[in-house]
Amino acid sequence: MSAIPSTAQKEPNSHTSMADQKDNIDDFKVQTAKHPNLGSAPLRPHSEQSKDRMSKRLSTDSNGTSDGGVGSSTPVEVTALEESFRRFAIHGDTRATGKDLHGKNWSKLCKDCGVIDGKNITLTDVDIVFSKVKKKSCRTITYDEFRAALAELARKKYKEKTGEEAEAEVFKLIEGKTPVIAGVTRAVASPTVSRLTDPTKFTGSHKERFDDTGRGKGKAGRVDVVDTSGYVSGYKHRGTYEKKLNKLA
Repeated sequence: MSAIPSTAQKEPNSHTSMADQKDNIDDFKVQTAKHPNLGSAPLRPHSEQSKDRMSKRLSTDSNGTSDGGVGSSTPVEVTALEESFRRFAIHGDTRATGKDLHGKNWSKLCKDCGVIDGKNITLTDVDIVFSKVKKKSCRTITYDEFRAALAELARKKYKEKTGEEAEAEVFKLIEGKTPVIAGVTRAVASPTVSRLTDPTKFTGSHKERFDDTGRGKGKAGRVDVVDTSGYVSGYKHRGTYEKKLNKLA
C-alpha cells in the first residue's frame, strides 16, 4: 500500500520536468531561428569582417562587377579583346590594375599578337599611334584609347578592306592572346640540328653507342662488356637448356 502513494507523488514531478524540457527546446528553436549560425560557427572579430569586405570589393572590381544593392551584384560582360588588354596591362608589373596600358606593353602586345608585320606596320608606327591616342599628361592609355589605336593601325595594315573589316581582322589577332614570356620559346626544326642529332648518321665510336632504333645502349655503348655466359656470339638458343632442366626437375 505504501508503494502506490509514492508513485503518485513522483508522477507530477515527472510531468513538470518534461514540461520544462519542452520549454527549453522551444526557447532554443526561437534563438536558432534568430541566429542560424549561433551554434555552428563562432562570431568573428570586427577586423576580420572588414578585411573580408575589402577583399570582396577588390575582387568585384577586378571581375568587372558592380554592387547593385544589398546582397546583389550586376555582372559586366568582359570581351575577349578586353581580357587580352588586361593581361598585357599587368604583365611585368605587380602594382598594375589592368585598367591602363603603358607604352612598353603596348609594343609587346602588337609584336606578340602579330600586328607588327615589318611591312605595313612597324615598331615606329606603333609608337607613333600610341603617342597620338594618349593624353598629353599621361604615360598610359585606357581601354577606349587602346581600341582607337588598334582602329588606326588596322586601316594601315589592311588597306584593301573597309574600316570595320580591318578592325575585325586586327581584333581577331589579339583576342584571347597572352604575353609571351621571355626565355620560353618553341623548338624550331633546323636542318643542321637535325643532322647533328640523328644517330643513324653517326660514324666511328659514336655509332656504337646507339642501337638501330636510335636509342642509347648505356654502359654497353661506352665500354667493352665481357660476355662470361659461355655461349658463342650469335647463338640463338641461349637459355633453352636451363629451361629443359627446370621442366625435368
